[in-house]
Amino acid sequence: MSKSISEILLNIGAVKINTDEKFTWASGIKSPIYCDNRKTIGFPEKREQIVEAFVASIKENFSDVEVIAGTATAGIPHAAFIAQEMALPMVYVRGEKKAHGAGKQIEGCEVDGKKVVVIEDLLSTGGSSLKAVNALKESGAEVLGVSAIFSYELAKLKENFGAELLEYHTLTNLDELLEESEKSDALTKEQVTTVKEFRDSL
Repeated sequence: MSKSISEILLNIGAVKINTDEKFTWASGIKSPIYCDNRKTIGFPEKREQIVEAFVASIKENFSDVEVIAGTATAGIPHAAFIAQEMALPMVYVRGEKKAHGAGKQIEGCEVDGKKVVVIEDLLSTGGSSLKAVNALKESGAEVLGVSAIFSYELAKLKENFGAELLEYHTLTNLDELLEESEKSDALTKEQVTTVKEFRDSL
């Protein structure tokens, strides 16, 4: 399944490589690769495959989940699709509390005492995901873990989640994507080498 998800990301043009003008991730890291998983929502058949993979992963790893939580903004559509498929309540978590209105950070159902899985489009260092996790915990939720489409599998990600004793599971990751890209000639050998060297340097 992970290889087919990598194939989807490559086929829809979600994977961008630029060794001259590097991409800036949300974490501030300058990278030669960017995986724009927001593009997946524009392809209904591919989107359905991704949702099916999410649901299978959640049932396997977080079988007692009661609420699906999407991170704003990229995690929201996938969380909605998953919640609909699993017939579960859904919330979304803002990066910060609203400065107006009710001042909420979490929108949707009540999460106090509920077992929650957080949905992300991708994981780099995990910083933004853990902010959402902490907001949910502060509201009384029991966060079972995080489920995402893709991970760069940085050492910092494993370190951050390890420090929180929190599980994460992804549908695919950088190594699988690079392996698939070499088979399909989606990326050149030079590009693959550049990306691997970048990841290993962090």
